[in-house]
Amino acid sequence: MQDLEFSALDLHFAQLMTQLAGQDEPALSLAASLASRATANGDVCVDLRDYAEDAPLTPTRGEGETVRAKEDAGRVEARTALTPVPPLDTWLRLLRASPVVGGPGEFRPLVLDDSGRLYLYRYWDYERRLAEDLIQRAADADDVNEEVLRRGLARHFEEKADTEQKLAAATAVLRRLCVISGGPGTGKTTTVVKILALLAEQAPGRRLSIGLAAPTGKAAARVQDAVRRALDALQLDSSVMESLPAEAFTLHRLLGARPDSIYYRHCRENPLPLDVLVVDEASMADLALCAKLVEALPARSRLILIGDKDLLASVEAGAVLGDLCAEPGVSSAFAKRLASITGVRAATVPQTRTPRALSDSIAILTRSYRFGPDSGIGALARLVNGGEGSAALDLMKGGERSDVAWRATGAGDLGPSLTAALEQRLLDYFDAVRRRSDVGEIFDRFNAFRVLCAHRTGRTGVRAVNRVIEDALEVDHGIATRQNWYAGRPVMITRNDYNLRLFNGDVGIALADPEDEGRLKVYFHGSAGAPAATHRVLRKFAPARLPDHETVYAMTIHKSQGSEFGDVLIVLPGEPSPIVTRELVYTGISRAMKRVEIWGTEATFSDAVERRLVRASALRERLWSIRTTPSR
Repeated sequence: MQDLEFSALDLHFAQLMTQLAGQDEPALSLAASLASRATANGDVCVDLRDYAEDAPLTPTRGEGETVRAKEDAGRVEARTALTPVPPLDTWLRLLRASPVVGGPGEFRPLVLDDSGRLYLYRYWDYERRLAEDLIQRAADADDVNEEVLRRGLARHFEEKADTEQKLAAATAVLRRLCVISGGPGTGKTTTVVKILALLAEQAPGRRLSIGLAAPTGKAAARVQDAVRRALDALQLDSSVMESLPAEAFTLHRLLGARPDSIYYRHCRENPLPLDVLVVDEASMADLALCAKLVEALPARSRLILIGDKDLLASVEAGAVLGDLCAEPGVSSAFAKRLASITGVRAATVPQTRTPRALSDSIAILTRSYRFGPDSGIGALARLVNGGEGSAALDLMKGGERSDVAWRATGAGDLGPSLTAALEQRLLDYFDAVRRRSDVGEIFDRFNAFRVLCAHRTGRTGVRAVNRVIEDALEVDHGIATRQNWYAGRPVMITRNDYNLRLFNGDVGIALADPEDEGRLKVYFHGSAGAPAATHRVLRKFAPARLPDHETVYAMTIHKSQGSEFGDVLIVLPGEPSPIVTRELVYTGISRAMKRVEIWGTEATFSDAVERRLVRASALRERLWSIRTTPSR
């Protein structure tokens, strides 16, 4: 068996299952531990075939080898003995005979399907409900005036280069479910604003109820700001503007989260009062949240999911956006319908030979308006996404593209190297802090550069890198970083506070407040007003009022999702790590707008690009196994 690390919760759950079953069955104990461990690691289920093939041994209680277990307060160890694992067929037979294991549809603590996938019942039910609801929603909208849509598309998409966006917008109006996936700079937000304008034009004399949401507070604030910027660039009729949402919500807030409960105020019996719901950064939404969101939306409402299918999946279990975008290409009938409405030749619309229930609801944007053909960042992102690690290294080391770079790191070399690499960038930032420049300028200088790490801990982790940076600022430049608070200290919120409207991932900067005798306050960007008049505002708080937070010269790549920085330095660990995957590296690269530099070893980088993040689930199979009749 591969070396597994079970948490105390995994082991306690396994013990509970054997107690409920009334039998001390090692096969059940191991399976239950694996199922619990799977959901904690982001999988929806555990595929027992993987472990039966590779695992000749299973742990049981007694004397012998050690299976590592961990708790929040620290590591603990469980002494175990080693017993032979039965062959897969025997293992499955033993589990199916257990009173705590049921087949699909049976209400038992564990569910075992015909393919050898074992679920906690709750996650099997989430997967089933979400798949059924999405397939039911993936249908033609029956309230579309095609002539009004045709005129609107011609007006909002005048450039021939906007073909992909035009097709995506038409799809969003024609279908009750639309999933739009695209990389950075492909115009997703601009397309969404135009879609909302097109939908408002479909309902003259009536104000549509439109919701705008994202999985996290930071992502919600960013999409709200992005929609504001897109509106500034478009000239829309005032009646259309009135229908557009004034504020973006987190999904938890939209659904009406209840303290200490997995249930929400809005559900199938009490649906959201919305005609349209747009969810940005949908790759960050996990299976459970998506299931509850979709069932809380009225059947006739439109759901538009926006994101990048190639980014890191949600922290919690599931990879919903990736599963939804598994088979791009519309049916030939829908391609002809799109062509007749958009004026785009049907032959140029991506099509599939095997139409499925979801086929006509998926739109993929591939043309980047940010990264042209000469962009090193764009080329690097494509190579990494394609699994071409050697070519990506050659590109970074070649020196022909000034916006990408590679630096090989060795043991003990990170601290001095970081100090030298970051010194000038940070001094420019602190110079603006000392001069008490405009707060907006200070934020711009800070956001012009960010260090992104794969890990939180370890020599190349966020905590170590932040400490190296603060030590250098203290020793070399006299900045009082040893104090708990000092002017220029950047912090990131790590726990939501709905009363203060500060959310996990929000970044603030401690600065002297001229309105309070120069006392330090922590400033955060916010926004106020309806879309047509939304503007950036500054909100400030006494440091003692902040919820949990941490210094953020460096942040994890996971935390960077939904953010963009001018210049990015990615720090990889010195040796391969199971959490450093292709999706992680791609996510880090795609945060950069002007330049990206990667530090690490060639072995770590190559291993990461080869390793894909694959989450065990049957959602993709459920979504794409159903054939469909052609769209009219």
